[in-house]
Amino acid sequence: MRWMWIDTIIDCEPEQQLVAIKNVSLAELHLHDHFPAQGDLSAYPVMPASLIIEGMAQAAGILVGSTRNFKEKVILAKIISAELLDDVVPGQTIRYTANLQRIDQTGASTAGVVQLLDHRDGAWRDLGRIDLMFSHLDQNRAGIEFPEENFVFGENFRTILANSGILERLCTTTSE
Repeated sequence: MRWMWIDTIIDCEPEQQLVAIKNVSLAELHLHDHFPAQGDLSAYPVMPASLIIEGMAQAAGILVGSTRNFKEKVILAKIISAELLDDVVPGQTIRYTANLQRIDQTGASTAGVVQLLDHRDGAWRDLGRIDLMFSHLDQNRAGIEFPEENFVFGENFRTILANSGILERLCTTTSE
């Protein structure tokens, strides 16, 4: 099973920027472990920072993969920097804005802004920044062969792209 940390893509400027949304719901099982009630302390469910970073990696990875029409296997190579200023709790929405900084034959780097919408007040506020580096596995220099199927952009990601109405635009407007 693949874990999806974005729900939909709301905007995309091919080869420049991608904006994705994640709605955080108490129905997500990982929230029940972070942090359960203990003794006199009430439960305080929060989305772990590592999963917020993974959400940005998924959004930015789609942007990077789209630059070559998803023909290359793109993997997260490095978290350049990550800073999150607050907790994310059920009922809030995360907005990931990934900007392509550099891309070449071997990989890419992205700069990302994470924002948070608390539906109680209806205002977006900055949650933090996440800058990432990606590698194109097909261009590795180790001589290792990887499976032909593109395991990063599997069926779940294609469903998100198709439901967002962006898949056709990404694959028809990007350079070869």
